[in-house]
Amino acid sequence: MRLTTKGRFAVTAMVDLATRGGKSPVTLSSISERQKISLSYLEQLFGKLRRNNIVESVRGPGGGYYLARPGSKISVAEIVVAVDEPLDATKCGGLGDCHGEQQACITHDLWMGLNEKILDYLESITLQQLVDTHLKQHPEASVIALKKAPKP
Repeated sequence: MRLTTKGRFAVTAMVDLATRGGKSPVTLSSISERQKISLSYLEQLFGKLRRNNIVESVRGPGGGYYLARPGSKISVAEIVVAVDEPLDATKCGGLGDCHGEQQACITHDLWMGLNEKILDYLESITLQQLVDTHLKQHPEASVIALKKAPKP
């Protein structure tokens, strides 16, 4: 099992957003510059995050994205799953047909157990915890404010 760039970039961008957001929406172009992630890739990811009610957007001048709810209520697992990142260590997608018609491989249960542990771990970490850790390591970063941005 490996987490691809989709999941990594989504989490990274969300930490950036949560660290800098609050009083006004954060633009994807600013996240793109700071995190060195393609703007078009961020647009795809944030479309999925918005559809999954993790972020909200404001259009027009001064627009951008902000958290749909406090970072303490958003798990890393929720972010990763929202961008369609597969969290599966099996070769069969968890279906148990590793060797064809309904026949699981002899290590199927091992990989299914790993899937559960990974998901449990990612569910136990909140966006706010990541922000707090980042701010401790980088005190020069902006302090998070979890107020919703005003809607135009």
